[in-house]
Amino acid sequence: MDRNTHERMPVEGIEHPGHRVEFSLSPGDVEAVRFGISPGHELAHAVRVLLRPERHPLQWGWLRVVRDRLPLESFRLLAAVIGDDGYLPDFLTATPQWDMTPEGELEALRRTPLEPMRVDFGKMVLRSSGARQRALSEMREAPARARAMIADAWWEVWSAALAPVWPQLERILRADIAVRARVIASSGIAGMAGGLHPSVSWGEGAVRVALRRHSEIVDCHGSGLVLVPSVMSSWGCMVLTEPPAQPTLFYPARGVTAGWARSAHDIEDALGALVGAARAGILLSAGAPRTTTQVAADAGIAVSTASHHLTVLRQAGLVSSERDGARMRHLRTPLGEAMVGAVL
Repeated sequence: MDRNTHERMPVEGIEHPGHRVEFSLSPGDVEAVRFGISPGHELAHAVRVLLRPERHPLQWGWLRVVRDRLPLESFRLLAAVIGDDGYLPDFLTATPQWDMTPEGELEALRRTPLEPMRVDFGKMVLRSSGARQRALSEMREAPARARAMIADAWWEVWSAALAPVWPQLERILRADIAVRARVIASSGIAGMAGGLHPSVSWGEGAVRVALRRHSEIVDCHGSGLVLVPSVMSSWGCMVLTEPPAQPTLFYPARGVTAGWARSAHDIEDALGALVGAARAGILLSAGAPRTTTQVAADAGIAVSTASHHLTVLRQAGLVSSERDGARMRHLRTPLGEAMVGAVL
């Protein structure tokens, strides 16, 4: 078993209970833990959901929306690279960042060094057979061509399958992160880690993750640990441990139900019942900092009206406002993220 793994741990049980990865941290080392978002991880698992839909009932609502509009050739290429279970090639996911965008993920994929790609293809060749093995062997022999084809296919499948629901999906991810960050502030890393998933625990200064096949102790001092919520891999946890990648734990995001892929209109209506239609629209679009003028323009209302709504949202603790020169910029607070996540 190689050390570098994305490793699946199913919800229904652990194949070998003794296997686990331990991310070693100091109990007080809050700065060593950060959160990120990974569009690449979401797309890889969206492909797996499409390959084995019977395993993923929480994604059936999303499946009904996207299945008929997939670009088939691009999907087949990604399916050959990703497979329906087990190892995921490292080059498909850049280091998750708080501000990672699909465009940024695609650009990182296009710049992936070729030799590590060849290594990843070699691992997948060993884990496959038949037509998939032959296709992966050809990619290993021509990595530059394979990289360009995979990047093009990545964007086509993303545009058809996840781009239409990315606003809803991203809100769930950010709401989850907001909740976890508050738990760290109140209960420390130990309190937060224990609530990530039944397979995750804290003990002796380490975040422990029970896995099916892999055991390892990872010293995170100096590198830190990246925690990444996921909507599409809602069944369990995966890890990334081999340098130069930063130690990473992917875990299921909170609040993923079969109806998570509702339309933006439906979500705004539900939130509007809580805070009013105009403020719901402002809150939903407050995931990135905007000035009062931008808020007014986006909502199609007067600046004075936008200012009033922002004041109400700020007083309720749902929006924070910070001065940037002569302007004020407004952004959802952790409480605002949690409210949006609760509606989702």
